[in-house]
Amino acid sequence: MLLGCIGDDLTGSSDLANTLVKGGMTVTQYCGLPERPAASDVEAGVVALKTRSLPVDEAVAQSLAALEWLRAQGCRQFLFKYCSTFDSTPEGNIGPVIDALMDRLETDLAIVCPVFPATGRTLYQGHLFVGDRLLSESGMEDHPLTPMTDPDIRRWLAHQTRHRVAHVAHAVVARGAEAISAALAAEAGKGPAPVVVDAISDSDLVAIGAAASNLPLITGGSGIALGLPANFRAAGLLRESVAGFEGVDGPGAILSGSCSRATRAQVEHHRRNHPSLELRADDVMEGRVVAADIVDFVLSAADSAPLVYSSADPDEVRRAQQAYGGMVLAEAIEEFFAELAGALVAGGIRRLVSAGGETSGAVIRGIGCEALRIGPEIDPGVPALRVEGAELALALKSGNFGAFDFFERAIAALAGNRPGPA
Repeated sequence: MLLGCIGDDLTGSSDLANTLVKGGMTVTQYCGLPERPAASDVEAGVVALKTRSLPVDEAVAQSLAALEWLRAQGCRQFLFKYCSTFDSTPEGNIGPVIDALMDRLETDLAIVCPVFPATGRTLYQGHLFVGDRLLSESGMEDHPLTPMTDPDIRRWLAHQTRHRVAHVAHAVVARGAEAISAALAAEAGKGPAPVVVDAISDSDLVAIGAAASNLPLITGGSGIALGLPANFRAAGLLRESVAGFEGVDGPGAILSGSCSRATRAQVEHHRRNHPSLELRADDVMEGRVVAADIVDFVLSAADSAPLVYSSADPDEVRRAQQAYGGMVLAEAIEEFFAELAGALVAGGIRRLVSAGGETSGAVIRGIGCEALRIGPEIDPGVPALRVEGAELALALKSGNFGAFDFFERAIAALAGNRPGPA
């Protein structure tokens, strides 16, 4: 293994793995900390944790455990992957994990670049944009667990790290890899620092990747990995061919727990032409609905890509959080989706699409998946996945990702059919 990656959620880890596969690397995504060594053909390993919303101490401990496993596989470079909308609170968890990884790797520098231009995430003058909107005006200010109310990543990160926060502006990045390398070296000479690096295009990210070829630690969204495979290829370390993806035949279903604008639009589109069932927070919390009832609904309609969703609008989410408590509600919904996913797979579902990072983590836990091989991209940042050792294919979508018709195209892609344009 050459590149060792630590993701703070399932969907973001799949997004990163997808970027590396497109760059020509053989990639396995591990669902939680692996208990055995990696296969010998794995060039990049992505340890997908569920640390985004954990207490800081737990997030740090799990991330360091993942780092030690990746180091034992022989990795030469490490990447900490978080969301391209920098999902966190002023207390953490991104800054504390970066600090801990810097300490363990004995490095004074870590690039911070939560950028993914293909989905509209860009960073300019330290400010994160989603499309033409600042992050704090993009809908992320309404996130139920990690509301992002400040688009200045330098200022947000300063709340979380014990180090100073440095910055490489786009005027430097635009001059290419050598200029970026010189700026990073200058910052390293001033003492330990996470360095926020601007990027507004894929070419910027490729240049940053080239400049980072000798850095032990890189952090950011999946876009920061765009230039990394080329570094290993230039060093003669990559194999020439990558195994293809085998789709899975059989019934399919969609589970959606994200409340993002994009997912709510996808739910609205899909439910017009496919069997759909809304999972209401009150019904779950008050025991009026059980997983067995929903299993019957899904299996009876499994040839028509049925959808089960709890993707409420922000006002409804706030009302439910106030009624039951935010974390209590989130855990109850996740537990319900975990139980439902396990029952659906046991009942014969062979293609499963999940929308939302927390929901996807629950799905993985419910089906007992340990590792995933990465297949073709369905939409930017969302690959088809094949569960190792099982006739089961998955798509794990971040809430904000995917075109309006993502669900039906994802179901088709999991069967091995190349997804068409939205």
